[in-house]
Amino acid sequence: MALLSFERKYRVPGGTLIGRDLFDFWVGPFYVGFFGLMTVFFASLGTLLILWGAAQQGTWNPFLISINPPAIEYGLSFAPLHDGGLWQIITICAHGAFIAWLLREVEICRKLGIGFHIPAAFGVAIFAYTSLVVIRPILMGAWGHAFPYGIFSHLDWVSYTGYQYGNFHYNPVHMLAVSLFFTTALALSLHGGLILSAANPEKGEEAKTPDHEDTYFRDFIGYSIGTLGIHRLGLLLAVNAAFWSAICILISGPAWIWPEGSSWIDWWEWWPRLTTFSAGG
Repeated sequence: MALLSFERKYRVPGGTLIGRDLFDFWVGPFYVGFFGLMTVFFASLGTLLILWGAAQQGTWNPFLISINPPAIEYGLSFAPLHDGGLWQIITICAHGAFIAWLLREVEICRKLGIGFHIPAAFGVAIFAYTSLVVIRPILMGAWGHAFPYGIFSHLDWVSYTGYQYGNFHYNPVHMLAVSLFFTTALALSLHGGLILSAANPEKGEEAKTPDHEDTYFRDFIGYSIGTLGIHRLGLLLAVNAAFWSAICILISGPAWIWPEGSSWIDWWEWWPRLTTFSAGG
């Protein structure tokens, strides 16, 4: 089926959440809608504010530009524009763009009559971002605990936050999240490699079918989850990776979780005590 006829087949009217026919329009192959317009508005405004902030800093080096959150002293109040207020406005714009994009995905799902798996999964990614810049700072009492918007400055924040708790690799939920990210990459690389192999046979041979793909994995690991199953597994792994990465940072810092002065290394003291008790010590 030609690409243009494929697009016409799926340009289904209706399914909008706001505005009905007024915002039910497309630009080329892309559905826009009310929430598409909101995404463009918030994303453009946030980008312009970042560029304006860079101009105020006097650097256009993308590695050195940094829009910093307010200092800890400001707590959860609105800060002056040049002392973190710009970061606060950009954070609002980011949430506006992300949430509008999610609602645009909901409209597309309604048009096609399919489930809301895609916007639900994207919602977990938004939750991970919100955990870093909104939920955790509120729990700790200051916007200054959020990360800055910059390449090097963001990496510095990650390093500092990791060592702030002794060694972040000892965070058990961090272990779980990283394992899930790696497992997601492994599962989908195996899937993608198999699809490319089946769709690009050697010269003179026919393209392979899902039966061949299932046989490969049955011979390789003794079991094939199937063509539909691998996508469900990929969704499950990816969503859990994002969710537990958010949890791992949420439990690092707030006073109601973490006693002052302790570290994730100390958290593991329960293990030697348990083994000593089991050994009769």
